[in-house]
Amino acid sequence: MAADVDTATQANYTQIASTHVHLDWTIDFEGKFIEGSATHTFEVKEGGVGQVVLDANALEIHRVEVEGGIASYALGEAHPVMGTALSICLPTPPPAGSTFKATIWYKTTEGAISLQFLEKEQTQGKKFPYLFSQCQPIYARTLLPVQDSPSVKITYSASVRSVLPVLLSAVRVSPPSDGPAHGGKVVGRDVVTYTYEQTVPIPSYLIAIASGNVVYRSFDKVPGKDWTSGIWAEPELIDAAYWEFSEDTTKFLAKEEEIVPPYRFKVYDLLVLPPSFPYGGMENACLSFLTPTLLTGDRTLVDVVVHELTHSWFGNGVTHASPTHFWLNEGWTTYIERLLLEKLQSPAARGLSYLIGYKSLEDALKLYEKQPKYQRLVIEMEKGEDPDDSYSRIPYDKGANLILHIERTIGGLDVFLPYVNDYVNTFMGKSITTQQWKDHLYAFYEKHGGSEKVKLLDSIDWNAWFYGEGPSLPVEMKYDTSLVEAAYALADRWDASRSTTDLTKLDFTASDIDDFNSNQKAVFLERLQSYPSLPATHVSHLGSLYGLSTTSNVEIRYRFYALALLDTTSDAARLFTPDAIKWVVGEDGTGIIKGRMKFCRPILRAVGGLDKEATVEAYRRNREAFHPIAVKAIDKDLGLT
Repeated sequence: MAADVDTATQANYTQIASTHVHLDWTIDFEGKFIEGSATHTFEVKEGGVGQVVLDANALEIHRVEVEGGIASYALGEAHPVMGTALSICLPTPPPAGSTFKATIWYKTTEGAISLQFLEKEQTQGKKFPYLFSQCQPIYARTLLPVQDSPSVKITYSASVRSVLPVLLSAVRVSPPSDGPAHGGKVVGRDVVTYTYEQTVPIPSYLIAIASGNVVYRSFDKVPGKDWTSGIWAEPELIDAAYWEFSEDTTKFLAKEEEIVPPYRFKVYDLLVLPPSFPYGGMENACLSFLTPTLLTGDRTLVDVVVHELTHSWFGNGVTHASPTHFWLNEGWTTYIERLLLEKLQSPAARGLSYLIGYKSLEDALKLYEKQPKYQRLVIEMEKGEDPDDSYSRIPYDKGANLILHIERTIGGLDVFLPYVNDYVNTFMGKSITTQQWKDHLYAFYEKHGGSEKVKLLDSIDWNAWFYGEGPSLPVEMKYDTSLVEAAYALADRWDASRSTTDLTKLDFTASDIDDFNSNQKAVFLERLQSYPSLPATHVSHLGSLYGLSTTSNVEIRYRFYALALLDTTSDAARLFTPDAIKWVVGEDGTGIIKGRMKFCRPILRAVGGLDKEATVEAYRRNREAFHPIAVKAIDKDLGLT
């Protein structure tokens, strides 16, 4: 494996690295920008270097100071992916081991892909505008000038002025979270200064901001724990959000501390965002961002929260050194998420999660048939290659299956969990490569098992797991199927009924799925997708009988449309294409777009292949409602760029 180089940054962090940044910001909702300054503390790693280079993109730079004196700077040629290199000249090349400060005054611009300013009509309350950021993978450089690489970990502090409550991925200093909203001032009118501190070094992609009419409700304190946890949401959603997550969040966090070292970030809060948020969740330090599509009213999608809180160790703690090794974040997090489901629910719950994940993995591998490089777990990226081009479920599910395979190969959980704890302890606070991870794995078992365990590790086809391409995993994985047997049996019955043209002769009833939770309904629909497309009459009957074609549960509705659109030449696909388009873009009477890319991208790709004109027209009418990251991806999917 070649020496690692972060191919998505122009910063000279191997020579001079930022260790802390203080942010002094003002949010302008009317102008839709953030203005202020970023003051970096730099540590000199290599003496005699005459400039420090930061990443910047879509930033309007006003002036720069180094150690209090005006400094000259240069903005390089804009790269379509990496943005612009901001080179700051140093008065005298500093010696190795020294530190210095530099302040950049700037403001964000309309091209800041990390930021979405929402109009009040796009929020739940429809009274105030809203702002939130999404900096992963390489968009922190559109929020602030920074060495935007996961290999650089920094602490940060912030002072932010806004007429609406402000949340950051840090510990709030003032005003107190559990005090009056907006410090007791008038929301939407009075400017309040919010101060935060993040004392744990984090990669730049975890810097996050949100500002809107949000309120806080704390979860019950866990005896013996010094961390706190709670949830933020718009007032109209706070009751539903609290109910959905209050029972399980702290329970899972406490259980995870039995497997890995203690939680380091002091606060673990959740924020339910407006529907344009492009992901299921984002593991911003201290504050996980969540999609409102998780509010199903049955607590079955809490696994997304488990995933995000697990990133506190795997990703936020032990971090991938560059986009090439992204799987170390997501594969490990997905594996631990599913392990916690076994610990707190059952082995069958773990198996169910792997089964659902495997369907997503198959879909992702198929999507990249013509780009097999992106089917790999370890992707050797070219300089300036966009990490988002390779984003899929592959690092999550292929990675989690590799780790599960290691667990089984090495002798089971009793043998494997001590290694997991040692892995986190060894690399906490560091950014590592796949080779470093593998070397530590071998070293641990050589010390705790000798040649016998090393021989077992040698039996794993590492090259196939890391660099293998194609539609399947290197080995056939078996999972506990006890929770899906009823769903599979029902799907088999529907498949067997396809030749029955008289629907009155079908023996299905609405009560068939009464005992299914959301995940089992998802498995039922995914199982049906493994068969040839059902007749349109059957799909329509199934959708109405079980309420799948009208359900407000987005996970289920998405899978129903995926079933209907399975064969784009079928009558079912033609029948449901108009409804699917309206559902995604919010023209279904709800006014709510499906901004989560897990849902909007596959559906728009499918209907776009069937009715390109109607799809593009509907998307263009509502394009501004989607997050800039989703817009970038959908534009590519529909051939608009």
